[in-house]
Amino acid sequence: MRTSFSDRVERGRKLSGELSSRRGDDYGFFFLHLKDGTPCKVMVSSGTEDIPWQHVSVSTQTRCPTWEEMSWVKDLFFEEDEVVVQYHPAKKDYVNFHPFCLHLWKPWAAFPVPPSIAVGPKGLTMREAGLTP
Repeated sequence: MRTSFSDRVERGRKLSGELSSRRGDDYGFFFLHLKDGTPCKVMVSSGTEDIPWQHVSVSTQTRCPTWEEMSWVKDLFFEEDEVVVQYHPAKKDYVNFHPFCLHLWKPWAAFPVPPSIAVGPKGLTMREAGLTP
């Protein structure tokens, strides 16, 4: 997680009341706008000894954030070279606290990351590989 957040992010920080934090804290509640102007709420946790995970949740009032929007939020709160994940838990572990909320996770400890070749060859599009109809 970034050690400090941009001025754009800090301007959206909730500074008083419930879920408030101080400017410069590595956690907090933020009111931001997605690139299309959609308001979103972002909750950030740097983790605790009991829950050693960095966590960012992103929600809007009317829809789930898109992949591009989650990538944009990831870049606001995590360094470029950090790997974070969005989990699809077992059905028995589902929690639907908010219908239009998605989450980014990063454990304090290292976790395995598949090699990029498992996704596809770098520098080659599906069309160039002859894989488009």
